[in-house]
Amino acid sequence: MHYELYVDSLFFLNFIMNLYLLMLVDQTAYGMAGRGRLLAGAAVGAACFLVPFLLTAPAALKLFLGMAAGTAGMLCIAFPVKSLRMFLKLLERLVLYSFGLGGGMLFLLRCLPGLRNYLTGVMGILGMGGLICLLFGRFRCRQDMDHSLYRAVLSREGKRVETTALVDSGNSLAEPISGKPVCIVGRSLFDSFWGKGTESFRAIPYHSIGKKKGILPGFLLPGLQLETEGMVYVFTDVYIAVSEEVIADNAGAESVNMIINPGLFAKSVVGGRKKRQNERHNDSESDDTGQDSV
Repeated sequence: MHYELYVDSLFFLNFIMNLYLLMLVDQTAYGMAGRGRLLAGAAVGAACFLVPFLLTAPAALKLFLGMAAGTAGMLCIAFPVKSLRMFLKLLERLVLYSFGLGGGMLFLLRCLPGLRNYLTGVMGILGMGGLICLLFGRFRCRQDMDHSLYRAVLSREGKRVETTALVDSGNSLAEPISGKPVCIVGRSLFDSFWGKGTESFRAIPYHSIGKKKGILPGFLLPGLQLETEGMVYVFTDVYIAVSEEVIADNAGAESVNMIINPGLFAKSVVGGRKKRQNERHNDSESDDTGQDSV
């Protein structure tokens, strides 16, 4: 039996499907990959899919090499992989979404037998994949990061201190001039590495249950690294507010000394990225003070 394969159509189909999968994985990674990296990763994966057609080896070996090279290339190019553990975590999510995407497409084919001839074409496959990808994103395919614990490393002028941090949507503090998100640290943790410097001081307004309004002293932290389940996130110039109250009691965990504002991970769904904390801007860039609840 003779088959004709059109390389351009095959590449295009795999490129778009890879892009769908990488976008889903990126949502669970809090927008770690940039748009260009996602496109490059999807292209590498599509190119590696063509490897079995170019090699002279047993079919099973060719298929394995193509899939292994494509999968590893996709993830390493799309995401800043820093460890084997991080790679395995991304791989786990990619595999889960691959099965979910494939299962969803089979479900649509069974539910719409009259449209099978259209749905099995290139545009039909891409349409089904796009619809399922949209549904996954719509129904919170992104992991719930509220009340998630992280290992945090705070750095300033050569000093580094580690602590356990809690991501809490109840913290919506914003620096009043730039509108950037503000994280909260306990006084003991702050004093252990900051010293007596008062440069980059900010007054951070807040309100909370039991106290209508108040002011927290805030400072610009040069470096912050967050790690959880092998995923590493690095931020620069993060505003922190110093709380005189014991954070552990509020968080319900004795070892927690820092409350992370979820705005650090903020990313717009449509129209590109929002301003992220690790992007520097003039303090006069915005008059939007955002929310100031804690």
